[in-house]
Amino acid sequence: MFNPDMWKDPRTNTTDAAAPIISAIGVPFRLVGDAFGTVTGLTQIRAENARLHSENDQLKEWYQTAMLLRAENQSLKDLLNVLPEPDQSYITTRVIGDSGSSFVKTILIEAGTLDGVQEGQAVMGGQGMIGRVIEAGAKASRVLLLSDINSHIPVVIEGINQRAILVGNNETFPELTHLPPDILVTKGARIVTSGTGGQFPAGLPIGEVNSVVSGRVDVRLFSGTEGSDYVQVVEKPMNPSVRKSLDILMMPTPSSSKTTLHR
Repeated sequence: MFNPDMWKDPRTNTTDAAAPIISAIGVPFRLVGDAFGTVTGLTQIRAENARLHSENDQLKEWYQTAMLLRAENQSLKDLLNVLPEPDQSYITTRVIGDSGSSFVKTILIEAGTLDGVQEGQAVMGGQGMIGRVIEAGAKASRVLLLSDINSHIPVVIEGINQRAILVGNNETFPELTHLPPDILVTKGARIVTSGTGGQFPAGLPIGEVNSVVSGRVDVRLFSGTEGSDYVQVVEKPMNPSVRKSLDILMMPTPSSSKTTLHR
């Protein structure tokens, strides 16, 4: 009679003997598989890292764009703080360059004669006047800042209604000249344009008295050019007599008025 148990031990012995060999043969394949998995994982990590770098660069670009728009928005908001006078118009433009040096204080603006800019017009910053146009090209103009040594602006000291000349000195605080020797000027008094000579409209804010020492009166300007991307060029107001004449010309005459015929 056949007894299957008689073959059990030989088969078991063969299996036991072959197991280490099969295991040893399988090691390289497992190593290759593990290595392939590792390479695949590294490739995925590199791809993910590249994607994150790309997203990070894009976020940086968006951030810089947002900061630029924020700065421009703030510059435009600052300009709104300077309330326009009645019948006064402004040309809002961008500052495109600062060609100033230790001896010349000027900026370039992106507006010219094609936009209505003319030499001699006042230029306003966010809080007050910063200079005047000295060169007007077709599409760009040069502005002489109030701090320049060649700048001379007729002004009025509010409160005492004293006229003076604001003179630049290539320093932070321009000074007031042509003052009577016995005049009493107090710190903090506002300085505005006088309108003398008709070069600028009267009442444009400029600054306030910063100090009064040994007869020298220094003025702290309300507006500078630092951090300002936009400025406003003040268009010269029409002469009141000319405006009145035009108003008269625009009035309807009896001949031009509508009449009703009665039969």
